[in-house]
Order: sequence, then structure tokens, then C-alpha cells
Amino acid sequence: MSGNGGRMIAPDGIPFVLGAAAVTLAAWFLWPKTVPAAVFGLVLTAFVAWFFRDPARVPHAEPGAVISPADGRIVYCGDCPPGRYNEEPGKMVSVFMNVFDVHVNRAPVSGKVVSVRYNPGKFFAANVDKASLENEQNGVVLETPGGQKVSYVQIAGLIARRIVCRLSEGDVVKQGQRVGMIRFGSRVDVILPESATLRVRMGERVRAGETVVGVLR
Repeated sequence: MSGNGGRMIAPDGIPFVLGAAAVTLAAWFLWPKTVPAAVFGLVLTAFVAWFFRDPARVPHAEPGAVISPADGRIVYCGDCPPGRYNEEPGKMVSVFMNVFDVHVNRAPVSGKVVSVRYNPGKFFAANVDKASLENEQNGVVLETPGGQKVSYVQIAGLIARRIVCRLSEGDVVKQGQRVGMIRFGSRVDVILPESATLRVRMGERVRAGETVVGVLR
């Protein structure tokens, strides 16, 4: 399990960076007079490396804090009826990641992995409400040391078609720990107990591993 320290590039991105670099070299050596092709390759390589950046994050020390599992913009915060990942009514915060956000996901709380459930689905734009219900997704339920359950759901989007989850049932995680990613833009929902207090509003920007989205009571 990976921690909170910074890395230049997430391991999942290394093959993509190497592939873009290989295309750039091929363009340069095979078509030495085609400078625009090589320049395009360099720009592409730089963008891919930047996309898969993986900065260090420091979790909030407030007792009961639930931190954002993803970088991005809040597209929903409010009540959550019982569903796939919560047997009881709760509260939900949805974070939409665009292509310019850091895409490494982090554990919202410390605890034990109770379940990991993958559901195949469609690929609607991730910033619309029905994405939470109908899109391809992977949900992880965590149980805190205090016995409360907090879930996070990685949801594929219109372009993002690859969900990476590095957890299995029975694993123990620390808040802010890297737990996976979604390639090329999507959405992550975090579901809290109904008694929790939300700390974010619609449209607010949040940072994975740092921004407090709610507090467990």
C-alpha cells in the first residue's frame, strides 16, 4: 500500500509516458525534417507526464474528519438514499475530476475494507446525476475504528474507461493513502453516515487527501 509522500509520476502513468516518448523519438528519427511532428510528440509527452503527476498530500488532523478521495469540483453534496454501498440513508459528496486535475484517489478515512464491489455500466458524462447510478463504477466500503462506515465510489465517465482500485476486502488503510485512480477524467462519490456533518458546498474545489468534506459524529 502506498503512503502520502510525493512522487513525480503515478506508476499507472509510466507506460503512457514511455509510449508518448517513444512516439516522439520515432517521429524525430524517421522524419527528421518533420519538426512539427516531433514538437507535437514532446508536448504530448509533457502533458501525459503532467496528467499522471502524484504530489504529496497531508491529511487533516481533525478527529472524525472525512477527507476528499479526489481532486476536483463538488457537483453534489446532500442526502443519499440507501443504495449499493450504503444500507442506511446517508449523506453524499460527489467530486468531478476534469482532465486537468490530479487523478490519484486517496482513502477518505482510516479503517478496514469491508467490501469492494465492481459494477459494469454505461459511460455518461460524469458530472451529471445519473452517472452515480448507471455508469461503470467500483465501490469500496470502509469501516472506521469507531465502527462507522464510509464508502467511496470511483465512477467512469464519458472519456474515462479505466478504473484502478488497489484495495481488497480485509485490507487496512490509513486516511490519505493512495488507493487507485481513474484515467482521463471522471467522478468519485463519498458516502457518509446520516449523522455526519458536511463541510463543503456545490461548486467548491477540493484536494484529495487534504480537504475535509465532512465530519463523523
